[in-house]
Amino acid sequence: MSILAKDTLTMPVLRILDEQGQLLNPHLMPDLPDEKLRELMRRMLFTRVWDERARLLIRQGGLHFYAPMAGQEASMVGSEAATRREDFLLPTYRDGAQAVLHGWPLYQWVLYFRGHQHGGEIPPDVNVLPPQVIIGAQMVQATGVALAFKLRGQARVAITYTGDGGTSEGDFYEGLNFAGVFQVPAVFIVQNNQFAISVPVQAQTAASTLAQKAGAAGIPGVLVDGMDVLAVYAATKQAVDRAREGGGPTLIEMLTYRYGPHTMSGDDPARYRNKELDAAWQQRDPLLRFRAYLTGRKLWSQAEEEATVADAKSTVGAAIEQADAYPGLTVAGLIDSMFEQLPEALRRQSGTYKDG
Repeated sequence: MSILAKDTLTMPVLRILDEQGQLLNPHLMPDLPDEKLRELMRRMLFTRVWDERARLLIRQGGLHFYAPMAGQEASMVGSEAATRREDFLLPTYRDGAQAVLHGWPLYQWVLYFRGHQHGGEIPPDVNVLPPQVIIGAQMVQATGVALAFKLRGQARVAITYTGDGGTSEGDFYEGLNFAGVFQVPAVFIVQNNQFAISVPVQAQTAASTLAQKAGAAGIPGVLVDGMDVLAVYAATKQAVDRAREGGGPTLIEMLTYRYGPHTMSGDDPARYRNKELDAAWQQRDPLLRFRAYLTGRKLWSQAEEEATVADAKSTVGAAIEQADAYPGLTVAGLIDSMFEQLPEALRRQSGTYKDG
């Protein structure tokens, strides 16, 4: 008899709403006023409208890079809504929704993805880092930010995101391990959208869940229906409150799906996904589900939906116009902003060097 055993460590998925928007677990329902519930819907709608405009914009040359957000609105909006403005958010390049909702001006998001340096100059009163492009690096950085909060005795939390592919990076494990050892106030969210570019999650790990990886770091792990905004909010709020009160970090796996390509830079999801899989996940759409719930409670109407969409289009359009009007980036300006004192070689190139 083999002494080796494979422990699958399966865990239940936290759900509050079913796919038809009916309450599955009323006892888990977060204590949110009606207006806060409507605000969650408005923010998800805004994100969907913004995503649609961004896809058009990149095709028109108005953005240099874009990672679509559609399908992940619940995991993005619900988790950010559970934080406070003084908490620090460390996003990836797909997490524009959380960053903007946390205070990053939308026009600067446009500039950032146009390659303009001002896009990453986050206002000093906004607790957001520029989107991390290096996969997994934000996990270690979030641990460092959270450790600083702990050492300073501040009741603040660092919250960061990665995708399922990010859990294959060494920084993921290093960040979790350090956070667990020092019990820092951090929340690590894995938005498991099923594919790291073209690689399915089953090829990323032999573990049955990504949430169970928390066990190796000695911290709690939670598996959540990432297309149920109420479940996302409830799980994140509990983790954030626990961290703020000195209880240490939490790893949350959000089961979600990206409807579009990994990025708009040539990825073709039709090469590694089929229409049946897409259709199955779209039946769980976070907007359809939450809209049905709110409508059933007479908290949402077609008129409010139309007004929200119109307002979102106006807001996104105004941000693009503001970015269009912003002074263009120059080589001289870029060089000047990189150095307090220019090295001699750059002084020569810039024409400011005077011999003798």
